[in-house]
Amino acid sequence: MNWTRRHLLDIESLTAAEIVTVLDTARAFKAIGQRAIKTVPALRGKTVVNLFVEPSTRTRTSFELAEQRLSADIINFTAEASSLRKGETLKDTARNLEALNVDFIVIRHSAAGAPHFLARVLQAHVINAGDGAHEHPTQALLDLFTIRERKGRIEGLNVTIIGDILYSRVARSDIWGFTKLGARVTLCGPPTLVPREFEQLGCRITYDLEEAIRDADVINLLRIQHERQRRSMFPSLTEYTQFFGINPARMTVTKPDALIMHPGPINRGVEIDSETADGERSVILEQVNNGMAVRMAVLFLLNGGRGPQELLA
Repeated sequence: MNWTRRHLLDIESLTAAEIVTVLDTARAFKAIGQRAIKTVPALRGKTVVNLFVEPSTRTRTSFELAEQRLSADIINFTAEASSLRKGETLKDTARNLEALNVDFIVIRHSAAGAPHFLARVLQAHVINAGDGAHEHPTQALLDLFTIRERKGRIEGLNVTIIGDILYSRVARSDIWGFTKLGARVTLCGPPTLVPREFEQLGCRITYDLEEAIRDADVINLLRIQHERQRRSMFPSLTEYTQFFGINPARMTVTKPDALIMHPGPINRGVEIDSETADGERSVILEQVNNGMAVRMAVLFLLNGGRGPQELLA
């Protein structure tokens, strides 16, 4: 299908066909990334602002490299050194940037809905790089891409997500993406962080870790989102690790080809131990590598690219 959206704000509103279009386009960009000359002129003459009001390492670096590979002009915006510190509103900041003929705004913000708000008031293309505890669409797309590269499909797989579901934007985007493409999703973690309300999204919930991972084809681990929690949601990190941490002993009950994923940053010794994080079934670094191809695909499609057929022609 041909892509027609101006913005990428969430996974919830995408159709399965649109998600597959992004994944297929990303596959073409990953192949381009393996060439001697890795840049393409798809965004030559276009200006992209990386408007990160929240801290980020992987996502921001990945977007910046994707923009460079597409030959875009890049402005990296730091909230700490901007007029936002002086009381300027997000709307005024964004509109002033747009007045400089900016074509794309990639935004990460602590307030859920901030990218949707900008999409209503700006002509520039808006990409959500994470908004509060709402969604992180490009992370879900790179997770889907990584699984499809390794497993060859998404439909029919058992995907288990373990950890802080309540405050995780990655979990929400992943749930929408996995279910739309036909995977069965199981959530596991402390009851305070995995409320039953998530069953309304088509997930199965269990508080028994071994039950959650026994039949899983993919085990996606999430860190505890301390920065978003208003109070302690469980007694201690030691207790969390005892009941929900992944280690070699627990891996013995899983399928021999089960993949281990993590969006980062990893808290080693909490949700996962180092041996498992660095083991042969871990695809954590593959996720990072694939993220650049996925973000190149998103930028390309929002700029009017028709899809993978245009790159392969």
